[in-house]
Amino acid sequence: MGKSLAVNAGSSTLKFKLFEMPAEKVIASGTFERIGLGSSNITIKYGDGKKFKDVQDLENHEQAVHMMLDKLIDLDIIKNYDEITGVGHRVVAGGEFFKDSAIVNDKVIKQIESLTEFAPLHEPAALIGIKAFRKILPNVISVVVFDTSFHTTIPEVNYMYSLPYEYYQNAKVRKYGAHGTSFRYVSARTAEFLGKPLKDLKLVICHLGAGASIDAVKNGKSFDTSMGFSPLAGITMATRSGDVDVSAIQYAMHKEGVENIDDMIDILNHKSGLVGISGVSADMREIEQVMDTNHRAMLAREIFKNRIVKYIGSYVAEMGGIDALVYTAGIGENDISIRQEIADQLGYFGIGVDPEKNNVRGVERDLSAKGSKVKTLLIPTNEELMIVRDIERLRKTQNN
Repeated sequence: MGKSLAVNAGSSTLKFKLFEMPAEKVIASGTFERIGLGSSNITIKYGDGKKFKDVQDLENHEQAVHMMLDKLIDLDIIKNYDEITGVGHRVVAGGEFFKDSAIVNDKVIKQIESLTEFAPLHEPAALIGIKAFRKILPNVISVVVFDTSFHTTIPEVNYMYSLPYEYYQNAKVRKYGAHGTSFRYVSARTAEFLGKPLKDLKLVICHLGAGASIDAVKNGKSFDTSMGFSPLAGITMATRSGDVDVSAIQYAMHKEGVENIDDMIDILNHKSGLVGISGVSADMREIEQVMDTNHRAMLAREIFKNRIVKYIGSYVAEMGGIDALVYTAGIGENDISIRQEIADQLGYFGIGVDPEKNNVRGVERDLSAKGSKVKTLLIPTNEELMIVRDIERLRKTQNN
């Protein structure tokens, strides 16, 4: 029996969950915010509803990792570092190197370093976390779990862009997708829920949160996905634009006086989407509170829903059918009306949601209306569980 850490390092954050293994029981979780920005917020939840909160100046991720491990001891969550038997790191971009999760070694670190241009906001922070844990816990197995790995099964016809082929040959410009760890968990859990082999199912999974994407899963594998080369493409998101005509971006830059493409990419990532359209908020809950009296808020919500419907329809056509439509992540798990309205628009596919079954938040459930040809499910995601499971799986391969 040991304890495994699932770690997610952002540019100024460090999130973790500590699991007792192999029972897969969460015994602690926490968030370190504003790392390197002063007045870092620290929250650790543990035990039976216990919570530790503090504000300190954490200069870097290595300092945050040290404090996190020390607090686990101070709060009597663990007795010493030796209780930690595995650390798993969420990494956004695995490029074409990583078709699966991998045990951290010098070669793996160098490969991740070569991929920083693919996810410049996320990859460097993940590397800092990986190196910090490796330094502090040198004898503990570390595993990297990539958002993109699940999508390496997407057929060439779906991942290639209609650009000069040399761009792919020389610079690996292609669709990589994201949220793969979530889709991997949800697709497997959906098959278990339905009592059918995953390889026999055609699924459309809607991971709807601040970052949002939709995935077509055919025969147990990712077949197509809405995010592209980066997490900027696809459906409308909280602050990301989703799909936009590149010529419109060039035109807007000239008209609005945006001179640098890096500045425009920042606008597309952080000032667009729901917040850009509504002018109210990036949070769907706040938008829905004012949409009856605010046209832009209403429009933002309608565009969000419209893009989801378009992708679902295209994926049903691509796969030649659908067995289940699945919702997960913050909006997908909690926005009752969004789920109902999307189902109402997709009735011609045999999709229907029962209003009473759908009146639920964050609970695994079959939402399907009586007589629906297609199942509609709510399956809460659990990316951290997938990470610690990968630690155990790769530990076995290491020992064999």
